[in-house]
Amino acid sequence: MRTAGRVAGQVTGALAGLTALSAGLLMRQAADARRIIPMAEAPPPRGDGVYGAKFGGKPINLVILGDSTAAGYGVHRPRETPGALFATGISRRLRRPVRLHRLAVVGSISAGLPYQVDAALEYAPDIAIIFIGGNDVTHASGFPAAVRHLADTVRRLRAAGCRVVVGTCPDIGAIKPIKPPLRWLARRWSRQLAAAQTVAVVEAGGRTVSLGNLLGPMFEADPVRMFASDRFHPSATGYARAAAVMMPTVLAALGEDDRTAVPVAEALRTLPEAADEAVRAPGTEVSPTSVRGGAGRWAQLRKHPWFGEPRHWFGVRTPTVPGGAPADGAVGYTPEDHQVG
Repeated sequence: MRTAGRVAGQVTGALAGLTALSAGLLMRQAADARRIIPMAEAPPPRGDGVYGAKFGGKPINLVILGDSTAAGYGVHRPRETPGALFATGISRRLRRPVRLHRLAVVGSISAGLPYQVDAALEYAPDIAIIFIGGNDVTHASGFPAAVRHLADTVRRLRAAGCRVVVGTCPDIGAIKPIKPPLRWLARRWSRQLAAAQTVAVVEAGGRTVSLGNLLGPMFEADPVRMFASDRFHPSATGYARAAAVMMPTVLAALGEDDRTAVPVAEALRTLPEAADEAVRAPGTEVSPTSVRGGAGRWAQLRKHPWFGEPRHWFGVRTPTVPGGAPADGAVGYTPEDHQVG
């Protein structure tokens, strides 16, 4: 957490009945977490450039927006960043070149998205992938304003003909240095923000994938492998897991969707119901839809075929090691996949 004061302010607004003793405990826990989790030092590596140039044709323009998770903070090689993972997977799956532009900023909150969109629109993007929300929780920023900034971002991108996929706020309560009861409050805030993000994004014409505590069990079972050295951001393996879960939705947004359709009766929900269910079932895609003869806002829920399956969406089967984590190199990246510039 950035400062004990900001966290205490959010606690006061969320739970007016807290005693002074309880508030003091939360302040101490926030200060402890801040000491344990180091501030960002060096920027993450950049992976901008063309992926899959060997396929020929006009490149798909991919922009990555959001915070340090979107930027890939915590890894050391460009190929390990989320942008490079998505660009590699898209180019191999569609057999087309992909030009990547990473515009995400370490430490960004949702209020920083308008500036990233300004830069993104200069590249005439075909698809945008956004990770945002974690810093809005840790900074105790106002959630209504955060959701409004995200909705405006999606609307601007969609108006420019860009498809949008958003990974909603992860479960900050899963971070080990954050102890109960602060962990419980962080989890509650994360879920509330993720549900609100889902409604806003789908209303604006985008798709969401709920992250929540999707990687929680794997992170708890093998924290050394799944976390970066700061114990807050994912490692290269952790980013690969998250990207693999989102890849089917990214491909669906691009019109390449070979998943088995879920029966309509099981897939359709009102948008608020879909948002609530997605938060409780990490790995769920929520996309806009319409119902003939129906009124109100509707959404379609899908679970990814990858979910629980021993395979990646990066063109290769996923070799595994004990504990179920993917072996190094599971993404299948080679230097020939990437041309800088």
